[in-house]
Amino acid sequence: MRNFLRTIWRLITSPFRFIFWIVRTIARWISVLGEEIHSLLTEEVEDEPLPDTLAKTMENPVGLLEHVNALRKHLTRAVIFMALTTTFAFTYTRQIIDYLARPIGGITKLTPIEVTEPVGVFMRVALLVGFSLALPYIAFELWLFAAPGLHRSSRFTGLFAIPLVAIFFIAGMSFAYFAMLPTALPFLLNFLGMNPQVRPASYISFVTGLMFWIGVAFEFPLVIYVLASIRIVNAKMLIDQWRLAVVVIAVLAAAITPTVDPVNMTLVMAPMIVLYFISIGLAYLARRGR
Repeated sequence: MRNFLRTIWRLITSPFRFIFWIVRTIARWISVLGEEIHSLLTEEVEDEPLPDTLAKTMENPVGLLEHVNALRKHLTRAVIFMALTTTFAFTYTRQIIDYLARPIGGITKLTPIEVTEPVGVFMRVALLVGFSLALPYIAFELWLFAAPGLHRSSRFTGLFAIPLVAIFFIAGMSFAYFAMLPTALPFLLNFLGMNPQVRPASYISFVTGLMFWIGVAFEFPLVIYVLASIRIVNAKMLIDQWRLAVVVIAVLAAAITPTVDPVNMTLVMAPMIVLYFISIGLAYLARRGR
């Protein structure tokens, strides 16, 4: 009888014990993460020239396994967090699809042909939203991986730059949606006077792809800042090569732009050129900080 009552009690309390286990696990993880961040922000790494580091690595390549395992751990946590944000995005994905379809009149203007097409569209939008929400944490995990090899000042700079990753990415996606789509879609939908039936798969793939790559392009200043921090580029080099940079930006704009007209190319090129000159200032600050 006592064993039976104990079993009943365990069944009744199992949901509460499960919740307590989750809370305790999260609290333990936050505590360990806090200690790791505190040590990274207070300890100074031993400065060693890059050629010496590469020579040691060539002599003992087994030492790379430790870094590979650390990278695997950080990427695993980032993927798990992105899975959580994507699951959360499921709640609002239908409203977001309708919002993305507003430039053509709403979700009712989309005509699916295949049976699985709406499901594929739903998952594509949910993944983009989940990635956007998880981007700061993904950048944070990459910072945790790189921080042990950086100077303390660079660690502080990298930590404060994490919110900028999300801000620049969202700014790029907003620019694509509010500035590029209103000019690109009328040209595409009315080309040769045709009246196309817009499929959800093609339209959402076009819109999300454009927003994603413009968002990535807006990360260019942060990439330049990192390259300047490790002395691969500098502000003088960027200033001297600005003409070549404009040509490269034009090529990239032609690849990203959904239409062939110069108006949309200019809409892509103009902010990228502005971002390039912002990158020159960031490269100067990175060099001065060293």
